Amino acid sequence: MSNSPIQREGKTAEWSVAKRCINCMASRSVAPDLLIERNGQSVFAKQPEIPAELEAAWKAAQLCPVGAVRPPPDTPKPGALFPEEIAGYFRMGHNTRGSYGAHSYFGHAGAINFLVDGPGWSIQLAQWMKDRGGLDHVLLTHRDDIGDSKRYAEHFDADVWIHEADADAAPFANRIIRDDDLASPDSAIRIIPVPGHTRGSVVYLTNGNTLFTGDTLAWDHRKEQLRGYRRYCRFDWNRQIASITSLRDLGFTRVFAGHGGSIDLPVSEMVRHVDRLLDRESAAWCIDRRGAGHEHTTADVRN
Repeated sequence: MSNSPIQREGKTAEWSVAKRCINCMASRSVAPDLLIERNGQSVFAKQPEIPAELEAAWKAAQLCPVGAVRPPPDTPKPGALFPEEIAGYFRMGHNTRGSYGAHSYFGHAGAINFLVDGPGWSIQLAQWMKDRGGLDHVLLTHRDDIGDSKRYAEHFDADVWIHEADADAAPFANRIIRDDDLASPDSAIRIIPVPGHTRGSVVYLTNGNTLFTGDTLAWDHRKEQLRGYRRYCRFDWNRQIASITSLRDLGFTRVFAGHGGSIDLPVSEMVRHVDRLLDRESAAWCIDRRGAGHEHTTADVRN
């Protein structure tokens, strides 16, 4: 397949990314075969050609919270590509700059409809939720990705959940998660504190197999591996690795991340990728500490 730019009326026209890109990864996560990171921002490594690639490019453009992903002039626009259904859940789009382009999700578990983290406010999106039975609960993973969840909660009179350690970032939350009280909105949803990225980070395991991970765990499409974000860890990276270790045997097959990619794998493959992540971090710890004479093993990280 050629990487030649699209030709329109005798002039070269290409998809591009403006310098105002904030490098939030949102667009790269939906167009990993087209967009890469270079010099601290997203760039097109390959121009879209086939229909699937064009759709991915338009998704990248619609997700970008600062409008930095630009189609060629006079390129016909598709309709709204979000919310996007993925395995019975929905990636909402409407990513906000305030949450650094984080993804949010809508789903159903047990008897309730829920929203994980907050998209930007849109009356059309609110109507879309209403058409699917409304919104009962907003599940916040941590302080960074709140978005416009307050407006959606008020619109639907929904309960809002957040861990007490991050609750100051969402003073409108009325359901405070405490480590000694992990009652959840429905038996089909399990709340799991995962301190590390922030002190009050949590993940939500829904319907026994789907893990909404916020900024704790994500899929790297280019390297085809699970990863955390050590560079962006706001609280304690070693605690985050310990938290990821605690997730290993939950039996989840699907990761829906706030930042970065999402993935669906058999349980055995998911466990293998968690183990590889822990092994990489163990090796990195050894390198970091070698000058101080410390030794560290994978077992130490996992325990």
